[in-house]
Amino acid sequence: MSPRPPNLLAVGAGLAAAGVGAALGLAAERFTLGRSRGGGVAEPFGSLRGTVHPLVTDDGTRLHVEVDELDDSGEHPDLTVVFSHGFCLNLDSWHYQRQTMRGRYRLVLWDQRGHGRSDAGPRGSCTVDQCGRDLNSVLQAVAPTGPVVLIGHSLGGMTQMALAAEQARLVGERVVGVAFIATSPGGLVDVHWGLAEVLGQVAHLIAPVALSGLARTPRLVDRTRRIGSDLEQALVKRYSYASAVPASLVRFSAAMIAATPIEVVAEFLPTFDVHDKRIALATLDGIEALVLSGQDDLLTPPAHSDEIVRRLPVAEHVVLPDAGHLVMLECPDEVNLHLDELLVRASRSLQRSRPEQ
Repeated sequence: MSPRPPNLLAVGAGLAAAGVGAALGLAAERFTLGRSRGGGVAEPFGSLRGTVHPLVTDDGTRLHVEVDELDDSGEHPDLTVVFSHGFCLNLDSWHYQRQTMRGRYRLVLWDQRGHGRSDAGPRGSCTVDQCGRDLNSVLQAVAPTGPVVLIGHSLGGMTQMALAAEQARLVGERVVGVAFIATSPGGLVDVHWGLAEVLGQVAHLIAPVALSGLARTPRLVDRTRRIGSDLEQALVKRYSYASAVPASLVRFSAAMIAATPIEVVAEFLPTFDVHDKRIALATLDGIEALVLSGQDDLLTPPAHSDEIVRRLPVAEHVVLPDAGHLVMLECPDEVNLHLDELLVRASRSLQRSRPEQ
């Protein structure tokens, strides 16, 4: 029997859980990848590494945490910047931001449970709320004191909201800046992934069922997902990027998604439909904030960023044209510029809050 049919089903379901349930309905769509722009030396994605700090959470889950320490000439020695990545990605998704900021700031990057080099944890623990508790564990382990700036993409942004919901005092005392990149405070059940409304509703209904079934044969599914195919990369490009990007970037993104175990994918999916942290955003009101999204994001559309800004009216609000869900990889220069501005504002606010010597 040919392995191709289960591969397509696995890819479709895997992407569905990453917010790409529509992939199941797009298997027949002909989608051609554009040629790489620039034609220069391939970017060494996944090559940046820091000092590993093993961490075991209260529920016994091992999390992979890396720290890039500040250089002697670092610009802002007081700040620790903590990056939380999105669903079905890993800490390497911050490649361009890490590349630009390392040495200038103390950076903390970590793999969410079930992603990258982190363990999945006990059954039933892959939830947004648990991710918020994991972020708190990361802070206590590698940044137990001093001001921090939190930067989160997609699930990472939701993780920051979950932290705010449960650790209001910590946020009020130590968080001096926060960035929400291509994320949502709630209402994801109404996102139709670029499909007609009825098809989007159907995708929301069948994706959990399909994934639960696939999770019963994880070895087969994960093996076929890692085989890779033109269709897989086309679907990743469709739901991750809105402009022409290098093929190497699409392959890098597809590899991160395919490396996320199907059991993790299936377990996280229901938590997104019930995710609602709009009230928790009040804890962050008054803190220096950046809310950034891609204009053509099919997974967390700009309306979700609009809702965050309604709750955080002093936040800088940026919508980048011709950009999709993985905006920090698609538009690194623009994203890095706005993150740098956020960090400068956070540093200035910290200086203003200190008593004069």
